[in-house]
Amino acid sequence: MNDQKDPRAVPAEPRRLRHVRLEGVRKQALETGRNRLLVTGVVFALAFTVIAGRLVGLTVLDPGGEPAIARTIQEPPVDRADILDRNGVILATSLPTASLYADPRDIADAEDVADRLVRVLPELKHSLVVAKLRAKNRFVWIKRNLTPKQQYAVNRLGLPGLFFQPTARRAYPHGRSAAHILGLTDVDGHGIAGIEQQFDGLLRGGDSLRLSIDVRVQAVLREELLSAMREFSAVGAAGVVLDANSGETLAMVSLPDFDPNRPFTARGRAGFNRATKGVYEMGSTFKLFTTAMALDSGTVNLRDRYDATKPLRVSRFTIADYHGKNRWLSVPEILVYSSNIGAARMALDVGTRDQRAYLRGLGLLRPAVIELPEVATPLMPARWRNINTMTIAYGHGIAVTPVQVTDAVATLVNGGIRHPATVLKRSPADRGRGQRVLSARTSEQMRRLMRLVVRRGTGRKAETPGYRIGGKTGTAEKQSGGQYRTDALVSSFVGAFPMDRPRYVVMALLDEPRGIARTNDYATGGWVAAPLVGRVVRRMAPLVGIPPAVDDEEPLLPGRSMLASLNTAPAKARGRRLAAH
Repeated sequence: MNDQKDPRAVPAEPRRLRHVRLEGVRKQALETGRNRLLVTGVVFALAFTVIAGRLVGLTVLDPGGEPAIARTIQEPPVDRADILDRNGVILATSLPTASLYADPRDIADAEDVADRLVRVLPELKHSLVVAKLRAKNRFVWIKRNLTPKQQYAVNRLGLPGLFFQPTARRAYPHGRSAAHILGLTDVDGHGIAGIEQQFDGLLRGGDSLRLSIDVRVQAVLREELLSAMREFSAVGAAGVVLDANSGETLAMVSLPDFDPNRPFTARGRAGFNRATKGVYEMGSTFKLFTTAMALDSGTVNLRDRYDATKPLRVSRFTIADYHGKNRWLSVPEILVYSSNIGAARMALDVGTRDQRAYLRGLGLLRPAVIELPEVATPLMPARWRNINTMTIAYGHGIAVTPVQVTDAVATLVNGGIRHPATVLKRSPADRGRGQRVLSARTSEQMRRLMRLVVRRGTGRKAETPGYRIGGKTGTAEKQSGGQYRTDALVSSFVGAFPMDRPRYVVMALLDEPRGIARTNDYATGGWVAAPLVGRVVRRMAPLVGIPPAVDDEEPLLPGRSMLASLNTAPAKARGRRLAAH
């Protein structure tokens, strides 16, 4: 066979496709499917159009449509800076948290939602939650600063209309230890007390703050004050530890205190800072200032004596000694034996004008300049008469704060230079700045006298071997209804150490202590406050780098003339006649 094609052959025409025409059921099914697709497409298009329109309306055409608070809560929480102690230990910091809020318009059943919330957040009040969820607002807070566990529990409920807002919570790692110094913030992170309030703008700006406080010394002081307050059933207590040469506050405690992590505990007496806000008649601690001004002004010398054989009677007032010696007393004896009579006579010789000038220079007539908002104004006579000069000489008739007394005693022992108390850590350049109030010679004499008070006088129970403490006791009756109460005392002791070269001043005060069997029912400063300061010194000294002395030598033991003045005949009798007053 010949398989070749004939080139002259005409190609066949292509086959035409035939149109298929559907009839009946098949045609109806196709039309139905086509209509459904069309309707579905239209529905999706309309849905996206509505969503897009809503977004445009909220963000462009009507930006003020939502309540202002709803926009505000979307801002990130303020980053409040840390507060540190002098060694860099964190005293206050901010932790990220979440806060729960609701949009009541999205709450379908307020009762049901409240039921579920209260189950996982039992601290919430059911009726209050229901009221919030039925509010007409677009935004209501349900609970601020949830813990991660609480946030997880709420989130598991899956309830519509509830939302979380990132927030920050202030945390105080040391709890009550430095509560009155640090203070508090409110739920919005604004300082409302203490350092938090005083430096609110700085902390909110993100700048950390370093205090002069040593958290170790702070803990020691608080523990000892709390122990003594409980032992003697006192209604309150206060204490201060001050750097004698810079005015830096290493510790400041007021009891009762509060936990700044639980702000509600600051209500009532617990929120009151007795160290800077409480004003007290300090009693015999003021004899330190009377003696210093008398020596510094040249009114007396250490060998002068005053008649303390019997009480002073001035008009309707009587000034007597507690366990008086009933004899003439030298200037050192007036301080060592805490003679009201001798101090009153000595102050009268100094004179009202000079007394006020010295007390003003020591910072006792104006509010303390310490960097806390809770600072009290001293109470003093409106008209300063001779009788006021005499009673103020032994700490009655004038009321000041514990921090003021501590600051003034630092001036007495550091060479006579006043460095106002501060809770901020000072630079080396600032530490040397101060104002001279007393001569260096007067300061040296006062150091000797204060050491003598602890060695031989009312402050013996403050003696701590190896640390050469010097100081002065104070016991004052409290006033009530214009009358002094013998059953309500303010008992204190203020001391410095080591007295050959003082570095720190420590003060402790107990408000209305009660005597116990161990103290022979006495509740005076020498029995309840002096030993407390001795314990604080013994515990804090190693922490601040002061080892105990290894020998018994007293570099600042009072000289022979001072010791001899306690027993020898008077070199000069001093004291103005009082008949004319």
